[in-house]
Amino acid sequence: MSDDATRPTLTLGTVLFNWPADRLRDFYARIADEAPVERVCVGEAVCSKRLPFYDEVLPDIVERLKASGKTVILSSLMLPTLPRERAMIDGLVATDGVLVEGNDISTFSKLAGKPHAIGPFINVYNEGTLAFLEKQGAVHVALPPEMPLTAMAALAPHAKTATLEAWAFGRAPLAISARCYHARIHGVSKDSCQFVCNQDLDGLPVDTLEGRPFLAVNGVQTLSDAYVNLIGDLRGLCARGIGSFRLSPHTCDMVAVAQAFRDVLDGACDPAEGERRIAALLPQARFANGFVHGKPGHQRIAVAAE
Repeated sequence: MSDDATRPTLTLGTVLFNWPADRLRDFYARIADEAPVERVCVGEAVCSKRLPFYDEVLPDIVERLKASGKTVILSSLMLPTLPRERAMIDGLVATDGVLVEGNDISTFSKLAGKPHAIGPFINVYNEGTLAFLEKQGAVHVALPPEMPLTAMAALAPHAKTATLEAWAFGRAPLAISARCYHARIHGVSKDSCQFVCNQDLDGLPVDTLEGRPFLAVNGVQTLSDAYVNLIGDLRGLCARGIGSFRLSPHTCDMVAVAQAFRDVLDGACDPAEGERRIAALLPQARFANGFVHGKPGHQRIAVAAE
């Protein structure tokens, strides 16, 4: 697609894991300079206790991204429960010059009346919900990772002012809890967790009792063990009205991931070659696209060549 108005775009989701400030600063500097993504989400969506460790570098990250021409989106928490967490969201909404991404329904009243984004952690399953969100001011709606292609295709014609986005790469977020699994695994409480989640920069793999890969733990969040990879499904998704694709950051080369997706979207690379490129970047990972095909999420469904 050569028309910029209809050209599919890429969004880099916020880092879900507990990365140190120096790593975050260097990561986003490279994204700003090299990654072919139009939007970049920053901020803390999982656990508010992590934010003080990198809060000081966030303004520089935002300015660097904006200077490179990226649209910056500030992501809110998925499960705000404390007064200070609600105050954090108030602060985000009051920030000028950037879009805010709501990841919990408590943000609706705060964001109403101003342009904003809806994150993939809010369930948008039908046209009534989509119409309500657009009326509130949503200009970008990231659909839940478990949504099948048939449901996306049914929803897309009803999008009047918002771009619809699919979760296209990275461990799928499955659940969020008030309890911290990471802390419990290490024998400490949530209140004195010692930030043990910083030991697992892509999440902590969890096996079944039989030793089979099952899930991944990220603090209070549960993720899939397999990495979602829809690079082979991009053309089908675009044909059914999906205008943007979200890449969730992991410790692999995310610039190379973004470039592979961009090349497939632009027709510079066929999907099979794109899949080979992604596999080479994560040789130990399992990939899955079951959700988009209406199958169990951990399955890998081969996509017929066009």
